[in-house]
Amino acid sequence: MSNDREMSFWEHVETLRKHLIRSVLAIGILAIAAFIFSDVIFNDVILAPKEPDFFTNRWLCTLAGFMHTPQLCINQNPLPLTNISMSGQFTTHIWVSVIAGFILAFPFICMELWRFIKPALGTNAIKQSSSFILMTSLLFMVGILFGYYIIAPMSIEFLGHYQITADISNQITLTSYISTVSGIVLSSGIAFELPVVIWLLARLGVVDVKGLKKYRRHAMVVIVVFAAIITPPDVVSQILVSVPMILLFEAGIHIASGVERKRS
Repeated sequence: MSNDREMSFWEHVETLRKHLIRSVLAIGILAIAAFIFSDVIFNDVILAPKEPDFFTNRWLCTLAGFMHTPQLCINQNPLPLTNISMSGQFTTHIWVSVIAGFILAFPFICMELWRFIKPALGTNAIKQSSSFILMTSLLFMVGILFGYYIIAPMSIEFLGHYQITADISNQITLTSYISTVSGIVLSSGIAFELPVVIWLLARLGVVDVKGLKKYRRHAMVVIVVFAAIITPPDVVSQILVSVPMILLFEAGIHIASGVERKRS
């Protein structure tokens, strides 16, 4: 609502454009900062999961020794990367900086998103601004860390060293490595936003608890398929991704139930 009247479609588009411009500017500024501090972004973050001294790799190797299961000890042979394009390292530098800018700017993007959708949620939405931004940012960051520390190292070990036959050697390119790791991490962060999405849809009246419970089994299938897409094709990795997402879906049903109780 604006000036006690309903906004037209083009007024909504103009408002959305302003929020998008501010979000893109925030991403651009933080991407420039990430570009400048490339040593930290690449050596300490992006390339770290393939090294033996990475936290997850060291922890799993310790666990492997305790359980006498050497299969758990992963990434003990650092994965060599190659660059086959003259502009490959420069374009990769830019692309990684943009991704880092998006991750760092995510709380601000959430604030801009909230400012856009707030008028459609009623007068009580103002009271929930801080909690929405906090929970959305927190879930995204937890998903990012989950993908970075759990899924990415396992994917690097499996995909980087998988061989159809010993006659074919793997020569992993920098672009392939970056796209795999960034895709896994971002997908995990977005997937952890499931409770927030369900809450928004419940507030807008798009979904209800009855419908969520009715299609619970269908949602489980979608979650398993999604987990299979973003993880290497082994059962352990798929379970590690599927279980948290199923729990998040159940949490979303509980949240939607609370929304309906408040509405009634």
